[in-house]
Amino acid sequence: MTAALRAEVLARFPGARADAEALARGRTDRSGTPGTADPLAVVRAGSVDEVRAVLAWAHEHRVPVVPRGAGTGLAGGAVADGALVLDVSGMRRIVRIDPVEEVAVVEPGVLTADLDAAAAEHGLMYAPDPASAAISTIGGNIATNAGGMRCVKHGVTRDAVLGLEVVLADGRLLRTGRATVKGVVGYDLTALLVGSEGTLGVVVGATLRLRPRPHVGGTVLATYPDVETAARACSRVGAARLRPSLLELIDAATLGAVAAHTGTAALAAGAAVVAQTDGADAGTATAELAAVAAVLREGAATLEQSDDPARADALLTARRLALPAIEAQAHALIEDICVPRARLAEAVRGIEQIVAATGVQIYTFAHAGDGNLHPIVTWPRTATEDSGAVRPAAVDDAAGRVFELAVALGGTLSGEHGIGTLKRAYLGLELDADVLDVQRSVKAALDPRGILNPGKAI
Repeated sequence: MTAALRAEVLARFPGARADAEALARGRTDRSGTPGTADPLAVVRAGSVDEVRAVLAWAHEHRVPVVPRGAGTGLAGGAVADGALVLDVSGMRRIVRIDPVEEVAVVEPGVLTADLDAAAAEHGLMYAPDPASAAISTIGGNIATNAGGMRCVKHGVTRDAVLGLEVVLADGRLLRTGRATVKGVVGYDLTALLVGSEGTLGVVVGATLRLRPRPHVGGTVLATYPDVETAARACSRVGAARLRPSLLELIDAATLGAVAAHTGTAALAAGAAVVAQTDGADAGTATAELAAVAAVLREGAATLEQSDDPARADALLTARRLALPAIEAQAHALIEDICVPRARLAEAVRGIEQIVAATGVQIYTFAHAGDGNLHPIVTWPRTATEDSGAVRPAAVDDAAGRVFELAVALGGTLSGEHGIGTLKRAYLGLELDADVLDVQRSVKAALDPRGILNPGKAI
């Protein structure tokens, strides 16, 4: 049956591939989660009509479909598990940018950083800035409601999406939302689709809100004797009604990993906090930076403030290199949780207790301004990488404890990565049976045959 379906896909769709390289790539994503079987095939669609044709055929034949962009997701949301992979990364046109209305109309394969660069030519910016901005696509960002460092002030992907073009499971093209800043007509299907991880439809176009590109006030780097003290300092920034454009926390283990990765001396600190401010004019941004620095100074061992762009880039190096530095020395389960900002210190303390209880090394850095922590749960590399890449049970146990901690503190299982396959077993910690039932009813209404990204998100 599989061979016959594969042959039909290859004959019917010009962008279809079933060679070993394409199948291996479609079997997993950036999370490293392996699929249980190779994809049926990979179809790289070049147009909306091709996407519609693929989904109509899959719906008719009850073939599961996994939508895919760049495959940079961190929760296993693009893992194929024997399904047909529908790759929309080739649909990469920036259709138009309207600098007066401050909107952009794009296809799903546009790289996030490319859109921001195009907006910059008009004095505008696309605010969401996930760490993968240089390689992740707008469609994937919409699927996971991606965030990033400057989202603490300027909002996550959902805040930037005004309207969508989405192909439903049966091939129908649905247009949601609007091109205006305001609009209240019918149910908000746009917000429903953002963050749905490809389980309700395949994004083929988006109308996105752009924002005026602000002036940067400067950068502050503060160090602290321990990560709890640093976390409390970050919470005080929010309590002071200050809104930096970036407020990042890095624990001692991560600082050490960055030092080893770069061959530089380790920052002698239990933790570090990096902050930036921006505003409509330089004076406003600079004044707010001074106010943020004043709050961060309390309890700090050292504090450096600079308005020099080159120095600012240097001060941000540790945060930017955090994940690659950790991955250079260990296998990593890349997690994200979000807690109320006032409970950030409790969260980092709880993570340290989980490390002590399990013996599993966890590196923690965070978008501290919105309570979004990234506990990176690791295990050692071995001489035999195949066996080393198998995640030990202790790692999953530690990750589960981190999820329980987040929910116990009034937080959530995911701030920006999504649920995918990696966190699906923990949904009951956060969502009760009635909520899950309603969500499954929505899924059934839009995808009655259950072909879209099955086994993900809900």
